Amino acid sequence: MATEKTFSPDEMIVSKTDLKGNIVYGNKLFIEMSEYSEGELLGKPHNIIRHPDMPAVIFKYLWSTISQGDEVNAYVVNRSKYGNYYWVFANVTPSFNHDHKIIGYHSARRKPKKESVEAIKPIYKTLLQSEKSGGLEKSLEVLTNLLEKEGVTYEEFIFNV
Repeated sequence: MATEKTFSPDEMIVSKTDLKGNIVYGNKLFIEMSEYSEGELLGKPHNIIRHPDMPAVIFKYLWSTISQGDEVNAYVVNRSKYGNYYWVFANVTPSFNHDHKIIGYHSARRKPKKESVEAIKPIYKTLLQSEKSGGLEKSLEVLTNLLEKEGVTYEEFIFNV
């Protein structure tokens, strides 16, 4: 049976990827929370820890934002090697070289507030149902309608959850 893993609010999970999303670095807490060894993580796609309850539309938004050179924030539920799960509030940023060319991505994740996770769960459930019935486009439509109804951008919404 899957159990929720937690970490301290004063700790930070950090990972770095190449341009294709393959892990090139993970701090000790990232390795610990993932329940993989460092050797099992390095060189693997970051989605090795993707939880099936995580809507693809959130990752679509994330990748489209960071690949344009902008940072993004998101609530993410991850799955460990042994099927356990943990929630994070992720800040993902592109890494640049001296010519301001994107050379990879950096993610720092904090422990989210419990009330924020409880507020985002039903939204993610709705997005997942939309993806199952109508694909990624339908899920994007549902997310866009939610943001328009609230009169906020995605970033404003995330910080107000």
